[in-house]
Amino acid sequence: MPPPPPSTTIINRTTSDGGTTILNKYHLTHLLGRGSFAKVYHGRTLTTNTAVAVKVIQKPSTSDPTMEPRLLREVAAMRRLNHPNILKLHEVLATKTKIYLVMELAAGGELFTQLVKRRRIKEATARFYFQQLVSALHFCHQNGVAHRDLKPQNLLIDEHGNLKVSDFGLSALPECKKDGLLHTACGTPAFTAPEIVRGKGYDGAKADAWSCGVILFNLLAGRLPFDDSNLADMYRKIHIREVVFPDWIRKQVQVIVWKLLDPNPETRMSIECLMTHPWFKKCLNVPDPTLRILELREKYEEHEEHETQIKLKTTTMNAFDIISMSSGLNLSGIFEETGAKKERRFTTNGKAEEVKKRVVEVGERLGFRVKKMKVNDKEGCKKGDEVVGLVKGKVVVMAKVMEVVPEVVLVEMTVVDGGDEFSEGEWDELKVGFQLCSIMA
Repeated sequence: MPPPPPSTTIINRTTSDGGTTILNKYHLTHLLGRGSFAKVYHGRTLTTNTAVAVKVIQKPSTSDPTMEPRLLREVAAMRRLNHPNILKLHEVLATKTKIYLVMELAAGGELFTQLVKRRRIKEATARFYFQQLVSALHFCHQNGVAHRDLKPQNLLIDEHGNLKVSDFGLSALPECKKDGLLHTACGTPAFTAPEIVRGKGYDGAKADAWSCGVILFNLLAGRLPFDDSNLADMYRKIHIREVVFPDWIRKQVQVIVWKLLDPNPETRMSIECLMTHPWFKKCLNVPDPTLRILELREKYEEHEEHETQIKLKTTTMNAFDIISMSSGLNLSGIFEETGAKKERRFTTNGKAEEVKKRVVEVGERLGFRVKKMKVNDKEGCKKGDEVVGLVKGKVVVMAKVMEVVPEVVLVEMTVVDGGDEFSEGEWDELKVGFQLCSIMA
């Protein structure tokens, strides 16, 4: 459902305390955070003085073909999901230049922040949050909604210490399904189920179950189960389920995580099965949830092994940088910069050698000539990886083609020379060129 039309009375004014009053309804005070296309402010209703969070989106941003559907999905999903562990959407307002999503305030901030401060979370507290996450997801799935971007950054804590699932911008609604399955790949690489990367149809509920396994491991271990600066290596680890459990995670919990991180969605533990497990049901009805948040806030005194390296950071890429793509070589919506350097990544089905030939074919069609890359240009490559150099004028683009798992190929294109003369238009040319290619899954 699209956002409502602008109100007939538009009043955005700055008040004496430096805040802003919008539409004579809400007073915004300070910034809580910012995302890729929005800012979130602490606010209060002018009638009841109730604290709220207000997400402010500049309307020009919605002209981006990836952002407008994301906003509409978020609104549609949150309006149909009324659950104590899902962030509530109170109201959607609009002016000529901005859209405002007025939401429930989660005063405790992101679970990710708590995890960074404490390094890892005690099992009882982790189970408490995990129970609430799974309860919320079960409700989502019963209503035909798959979240598809679960991670600690999207799990908020309210003033009573309860978990709230947020950010439904990449969610899938019932109407998104074709042949009963989902086909759009999205999510954050380190938390995304392997079947999504393969570019074929998948079950959104089973994909969310995989993300639950990653999150539970992350909370208890203080690091991610699959974390590698080389994305191809990370996907290989995911494919063979190469997980190393810390000694402090009990065997009973290890079994749950292992079953949730099954690369085969057909044999993976489901949310329904998880909810019947004795470990999950323990202390399910907590009389006073504030006891858990107080436990979390205690000074962390457990002995930490010095050799353990805590790696909480995820790859700098988001969903639109690598895996928000259709099958084959349709790169619409994923040719995004991954950092300061000019670089794009995408995945496709096929063999590395075949994909390399197509890269050469497309490059030559667009006026690039093929250049033989030097050994030092191929750093980070492994046996079986294919490397292509494309040259046009002063611009040199290196395309590295890596087989992640059988029939799934990761292509990384990097401007290694002449970056100042390589514009967004150049990326657009490559994008259109690849869209004309007929390699499909």
